[in-house]
Amino acid sequence: MDAKDKKIATDLCYEIIKEVGRAIRPYVGKPESGEKVKMGADGTPTSYIDVIAEDQVINILKNAPIRSYIISEEIGELKVGYGKKESVVLTQELRRTDLTPEQKPKFIFLIDPIDGTSNAIKEIPAYGISIAVANVPDDRLATLNDVELGFISNFGNGNFFEAEKGKGCWLNNEEVHPSDIVNISDMSLGGFTKSGTKAASKLVDNARRMRVLGSVVLELSYVASGRYDAFLDLRGSRIIDIAASKLIVEEAGGIITNKYGEKLDNKLSIYERTIVVAANNNILHKQIIDILNDNESDVIGEVGVVSRVDEYHAILFSVKIIDYLLNNGIDVVIERTLARKLEKLKKDPNLKNIINTTIKEHPELKDQLKNLNFNIEFKLLSQSIQDFKSDMAIILGGDGTLLRTQTKMTEEIPIFGINMGTVGFLTEIEVNETFDSLKKILKGEYYLEKRTKLVVSHENHHYSALNEVVVMTDEPSKMLHFQVQVDGEIIEEFRADGLIISTPSGSTAYSMSAGGPIVDPNVGGFIIIPICPYKLGVRPFIVSDESEIIVKLLKKGKTAVFVMDGQINEEAEYQEEIRFKKSDKHVYFIRNSNKCFYKKVKDKLNEGGINN
Repeated sequence: MDAKDKKIATDLCYEIIKEVGRAIRPYVGKPESGEKVKMGADGTPTSYIDVIAEDQVINILKNAPIRSYIISEEIGELKVGYGKKESVVLTQELRRTDLTPEQKPKFIFLIDPIDGTSNAIKEIPAYGISIAVANVPDDRLATLNDVELGFISNFGNGNFFEAEKGKGCWLNNEEVHPSDIVNISDMSLGGFTKSGTKAASKLVDNARRMRVLGSVVLELSYVASGRYDAFLDLRGSRIIDIAASKLIVEEAGGIITNKYGEKLDNKLSIYERTIVVAANNNILHKQIIDILNDNESDVIGEVGVVSRVDEYHAILFSVKIIDYLLNNGIDVVIERTLARKLEKLKKDPNLKNIINTTIKEHPELKDQLKNLNFNIEFKLLSQSIQDFKSDMAIILGGDGTLLRTQTKMTEEIPIFGINMGTVGFLTEIEVNETFDSLKKILKGEYYLEKRTKLVVSHENHHYSALNEVVVMTDEPSKMLHFQVQVDGEIIEEFRADGLIISTPSGSTAYSMSAGGPIVDPNVGGFIIIPICPYKLGVRPFIVSDESEIIVKLLKKGKTAVFVMDGQINEEAEYQEEIRFKKSDKHVYFIRNSNKCFYKKVKDKLNEGGINN
């Protein structure tokens, strides 16, 4: 958008704001102005005063001597100009290749004619208009990144915000910037939350002040001018509501993202919504994001290191990691078996040959295994896993190594898995990403992902499982007769080769191979999967993880074995019950990204293989 086009767009916006303000003035504070006259294009009710405001917008842009697209709350998506008005679907319009340069519109106007309609009807001075102006891109959909100009006018008190991309933000013609508050306990927070959102409740409880004025548009702009320190809308804001205020916040120097701290680049559409988190600076913003995602990252001071000890490439790579951590001032404890193995290797006269052979077998480790520092007292750093109290545990191996380790840990230590196996659904990264990831983690740039565990009870003994529990016959090719209850209700009796009770974490393991669904780890459920049932009508169940599942053996003389995460085997006899409930303890994984599950599933299923 060149200077001439910006001048044209700005003049149109000034005219719209002036005429809408004039048109609605007689209707402010009048109950009849709130009469619902129709449903808006966005699916929300439209009041009479909204129609008055929008008619002014459409009339001005319709009669303008340029062609434009409009996205507006009540009427939807239009193409207007030169006295004409046409309903369109913007995403389809932008894909058109048959328009000449003269026919192609110049601008996209995203307009909320009145934000805070209820306030206007009750004459509460927090209602206004929001206009964003975006470029019309070539051969692609338009997004929030295409917005060049933003205007917000509070009709209730006369305040006027405007911003130009790359130039700054002004309130009543004076440049503004956000506040410098950096502590949650000192902040003034505005926003809308959702019922039952514990993280939002924590933010509200810890904030110095909480404000809800009923206007997303105006309240976001208050972050830009320092009246608010932060604002969030966990319900999901419409893109038309935030397009102008997003630019205003960013041009003032603030931060605005989605719930996960990712920049907003949503497509421009009447139907598009997004959760919004805005703050005055990066420091406060990160604290809010961490709380919202149950991810209050702790400073890493001590790290426990665990590795599979049956493969030299994992053992040798652990030396590189230990050396890196020590050189970065991190206290290290080493799992006892690994420490003994390293002490033995340290004294092995064939160490050089072992390293060279390992490099030949694993060329991807060539740079990492050169010049390894074995001048470390591994023995002095050794500790049993049960005694680990570190801030993080690094586990080198596949899912099997990770499952074995977490079973032995008595503390809820966050786990960072480095895949030295074959597939590795639970491990976080591959070898080549290790040190870039560790650098970020040590700076506190990481996410904590919480996973549910099962508690398994049998004959007054209690066990735990992160992935699954498999109940099967102790004799090959023999079937068992099961009764399955959920919260005291019998849901099925069947004969089968076995039965799997899986957590969402285990849904990509044995459960998946047995025909069970892939379940997002955020889903609060357990999966019950019969293995090769005799009745064709017996299908997997997904039940609430707040339920108690009871499995009973009905065939006399048959003994079953139940196996937790492939690690612990126990026996159950005829009429004995095995009970399953959600554990009070969780497993926490350190993640580089808060959105990795579906990509990982796609990538890993394309690889195939078996973890160690």
